[in-house]
Amino acid sequence: MIELRGVWRTFMVGGEPVQALRRIDLKIATGEYVTVMGPSGSGKSTLLNVLGLLDHPDQGKYYLDGIETTTLDEEHRARLRQEKIGFVFQTFHLIPRMTAAQNIELPMILAGIPPPKRRRRIRELLEKLGLSERAHHRPAELSGGQQQRVAIARAIAMKPTLILADEPTGNLDRASGSEVMDLLEQLNRQGLTLVLVTHDQELGERARRMIKMRDGAIVLDSLASPHFFT
Repeated sequence: MIELRGVWRTFMVGGEPVQALRRIDLKIATGEYVTVMGPSGSGKSTLLNVLGLLDHPDQGKYYLDGIETTTLDEEHRARLRQEKIGFVFQTFHLIPRMTAAQNIELPMILAGIPPPKRRRRIRELLEKLGLSERAHHRPAELSGGQQQRVAIARAIAMKPTLILADEPTGNLDRASGSEVMDLLEQLNRQGLTLVLVTHDQELGERARRMIKMRDGAIVLDSLASPHFFT
């Protein structure tokens, strides 16, 4: 599913180079559930952006479903994102003037999906995520947990194979956060690959595999370190 080979990413900060990612070698199999942890500035979000084709490595190769993505132009990268990747962010990124149903529909409109097929998929997602009664509500009329469920519905509208979640419970109370995590884990059990960035140790330990980063490098991987949690 995912393979990074010798990936580096450098940013210029105040005229000085900062190594956001340092020689990352990583494989994630289809259907895995992986959490990525580490302090602020450790490279977690940069890694997620590279996996999501939102950022481009300076060195190294990134294979997604066998496709070498670092040689693709932006049009092909955008198409691959659309077809294979769903994003869930801490701040939801819903469009305020649109209803829940319209926010879910947006990626399908951009992909040119015919209206009848869009409507069927919206009904299916609203029902699946317990949002049928909120279909015509705008984000300001929804709770934080409901907004995040709308964001998840939008993320999976195009039936991706990979979900990338960046602190998806960071703006939620504990009960709402638990509901969101249960939903993401249910999607993983249904076959979606889930990569989740979190600062929360308890959330990090819910996954079978935890990766820990520091200074742009992977310093621990529970898959390679079977006694990681002992």
